[in-house]
Amino acid sequence: MSSPSESEAASRDRRVDVGTLRRWGLPEPGRTKQSRGDAVIVGASRRTPGAVILAFEAAMRVGAGRVAVLVPGSVEEQLGAHLPEAAVLALPDDPAAPLTGAAAEVVAGAGAVLVGPGFDDVPQTRATLDAVLACAPQRLVLDAYALAVLPGIARDRLPGELLLTPNEDELEILSRADLDRNDLSPAVVDVAARFEATVAAYGLVGTAPGDPTGGTASPLQVEGGGPGLATAGSGDVLAGAITGFLARGIPAARAAAWGLWAHARAGDRLTATHGLGFLARELATELAFAVREVEQG
Repeated sequence: MSSPSESEAASRDRRVDVGTLRRWGLPEPGRTKQSRGDAVIVGASRRTPGAVILAFEAAMRVGAGRVAVLVPGSVEEQLGAHLPEAAVLALPDDPAAPLTGAAAEVVAGAGAVLVGPGFDDVPQTRATLDAVLACAPQRLVLDAYALAVLPGIARDRLPGELLLTPNEDELEILSRADLDRNDLSPAVVDVAARFEATVAAYGLVGTAPGDPTGGTASPLQVEGGGPGLATAGSGDVLAGAITGFLARGIPAARAAAWGLWAHARAGDRLTATHGLGFLARELATELAFAVREVEQG
């Protein structure tokens, strides 16, 4: 058994701060939007169309070059008016139908695909995720209802780089054990190992086996953010930010850590000026400033 000092040293080694992010750096942006990476966000419903808007803006604010959204036809026109920078494509009317044409092409060619924000129906989410997987996405982020259907999908149908962004209830379901809400580390590590995935939750990053960041026995730790992040839509911003970093070509665990740090720093910046009274859409805007802080030194 390691001594307390050894445990503390190991914990310090897994902390991610500004210095860590500067050492890791970000990919060179290149000269074109294509060089900054393509992301796709699949989600939305009539009841919660805004989740895709928040995730879209977050992905763009952290530097993704192009972001397409795939949404049900019932909200396609509505979202198109709100997202002038996006390619807005309709999902098939029958969720069980395959993706075809431009929708299939953007999923297959994207650097990262996020599935889940705003979906509110489990069977529809499962059918849509099946259709996305049939297009062989390179790197996949699952959020919200997409996490609910994950246990029923064979791991070999999923891409090698799989990233999960659960809330506490979803983390408990995925871990199949009672959650110690005072210490989420064991559950984050367990779920990462169980699904061979990177797990980003509440300032913790559980690394998948073989991730170049190294180590699965304890999670990476990202501090900051505060209680203001517990607001409607905050999780959609986080999932979008992580997807944006992933689309830029950053390895999964580092993309998750970058996303968690930028999300937390955005929360800290807003808390300083607004207290708890800020909105998730303001978090998305602040992400660009948070990333800039790291880049400027």
